[in-house]
Amino acid sequence: MAAAPEPEEAGRGKTFRLLGILDVENIPCARESILYGSLGSVVAGLGHFLFTSRVRRSCDVGVGGFILVTLGCWFHCRYNYAKQRIQERTAREGIKNKILYESTHLDPEKKQSNSTTKQP
Repeated sequence: MAAAPEPEEAGRGKTFRLLGILDVENIPCARESILYGSLGSVVAGLGHFLFTSRVRRSCDVGVGGFILVTLGCWFHCRYNYAKQRIQERTAREGIKNKILYESTHLDPEKKQSNSTTKQP
């Protein structure tokens, strides 16, 4: 019998690509957008079919629902992802400046504490 690959080796194999172009595993927000789009497709198509009993039109509505929900989730998630990265960069720069200027004459906290102690 062949030895089973370890979990670390199995994870490093092929990644899942949607239509051969979209690497769902490594692109942020891709997996969630595709999953929500699929759910939106089923809900829209099935809901339209239950109301109208028209199969072809329901399939068209399902495809439209997939596109709209996928794009909506994609843009919402990417916006939040970009906003979070900006906040992280700002916090990282603040921490770097805090470490760099701590206990020097350029330290903003030292200036604030000196100005409050000099006032009578």
